[in-house]
Amino acid sequence: MAEAAILRVRHCRADIFCSRPPPRCPACGLPLRGAGLPAAPIRLPSPFRHGHRQPRAFLLRPTAGTFLGGYDGTSDLHVGITNSHGVVYNYNEEGIHRAETGWEQCISIPLVQPDVFGLLQEWDKLLEEFSVGEAWLPHRYEEHDHNCYTYALAFINSVLAAQGKQQMSKSEFTEKFVIPQTKKASKYITLHQELTANEFYIVPLPDQEQQC
Repeated sequence: MAEAAILRVRHCRADIFCSRPPPRCPACGLPLRGAGLPAAPIRLPSPFRHGHRQPRAFLLRPTAGTFLGGYDGTSDLHVGITNSHGVVYNYNEEGIHRAETGWEQCISIPLVQPDVFGLLQEWDKLLEEFSVGEAWLPHRYEEHDHNCYTYALAFINSVLAAQGKQQMSKSEFTEKFVIPQTKKASKYITLHQELTANEFYIVPLPDQEQQC
């Protein structure tokens, strides 16, 4: 199911978020047609991607449901790594899964630069060989210390090590790559929830932006 668009219109010194452009400003009632460029509706880019169309990526999604389908910001998240065909390798208490569905709305972090030809060619083989290791058998799973994130980061670090690059701790990877994306996602989820309940969501602009 396609995401509903979130549009932004700027008028009355405020950002007005909506699902469809209104003919009149909901704050002052004046027509928006002819109100200048700031009043033109802009579609906000979604932070979410269809995970099975994201090759060689780190994916993040709620363990149950979807980000825009009732996620409350505190529920558990699940992560995985895609191969070159968008199959999502992920680890839980049942062991390694190779999912071809179920990751249609994710945060996606690309892991391979397009000019690293050797790694592009070897990625699927490396991922499969890593995933059949004994470390990822079902009985080894531990919710807090040996989980889906452990698996994904260990694979990333195995690739970095093979390239002679410095490995990353969980906190380092999270801070550098995950948190910037989850902050964008959090704002987008808030807007989506507001517009599910109301036709408009109006946010006054800070003084320095009011002239924009």
